Amino acid sequence: MKPKLSVGSWAYCFGPYSSKPIDFETVVRRLAQLRFDGVEICGFRPHIHADDYESPAKVKKLKDLLAKYKLSPSGYAPDFTQVPPTTEAALKNDAYLRTFEKNLNLCVALGIPSIRVDCVSPPTLPPGVDHATAWKRVVGLWQKCAELAAQARVKLVWEFEPGFCFNKPSEIVRLVADVGHPNFSVLFDTCHAHMVSVVAARQPEPKETLKGGAVELAGLLKGRIGHIHLIDSDNTLHDNETSTHAPFGTGVLDFDKLIPAILDAGYDGEWWTVDLCFWPHAWEVTEAAKGFLARFVEKYGEK
Repeated sequence: MKPKLSVGSWAYCFGPYSSKPIDFETVVRRLAQLRFDGVEICGFRPHIHADDYESPAKVKKLKDLLAKYKLSPSGYAPDFTQVPPTTEAALKNDAYLRTFEKNLNLCVALGIPSIRVDCVSPPTLPPGVDHATAWKRVVGLWQKCAELAAQARVKLVWEFEPGFCFNKPSEIVRLVADVGHPNFSVLFDTCHAHMVSVVAARQPEPKETLKGGAVELAGLLKGRIGHIHLIDSDNTLHDNETSTHAPFGTGVLDFDKLIPAILDAGYDGEWWTVDLCFWPHAWEVTEAAKGFLARFVEKYGEK
């Protein structure tokens, strides 16, 4: 089955676009014009925050918008910033689980196939939270979330990255194993995978790299890659926080090695999602991103 292409809508409302966000309908219209198959929905305002879509009428309006432009949702990236899963506050009154369920319900209503989570907390953990405690909290919460999502027939995927805790290759592999739920897998972002496995960006000491870089990391996650984001890397961080999502062809990644490695690791999802997060000219390079990936779809997409 030939993969479908989508773009994360956060690229047009985060970072450089936060003061001049492009509204969701304009994004959807443009992606339709460029003949993308779908859009990956940003769950942060001013895009599609779950609290703004609690009524059936608003959900229907959003479904109608996607149908009008013949785009399918490839995934959902909710806002968990108020309930970092590493913290005690996430456990109090089931705050994290209630937030997760609210966002999961929106996925079900819109027919979204996967829901994204991350650790929220930076590599330097919040005061009073040690590594073992944070690990236990995250694993326990995501085990429960994975089961809730499984019951709803939605995939739960974790996006690891330099800007959040548990960003060493061995931690990434071990966390997936510790959660140990068949409905829990990683969201493999090629840029983040390079930065954590080659550059060891923002890792606490001792730093950890892999000789084979992102290709090796994909192999270590065989059978546990549930969704992918594709974009280049120039070996730098955006604002010293997380990976710079450099447009295709401007960085160091070899997609003729990376894409086959991801597929060999067992990724058989229908979506390949472009991630231009924090790129200052994301709107202008979206068309070129589609053209770049189209060649790889033809080359590897049917395998």
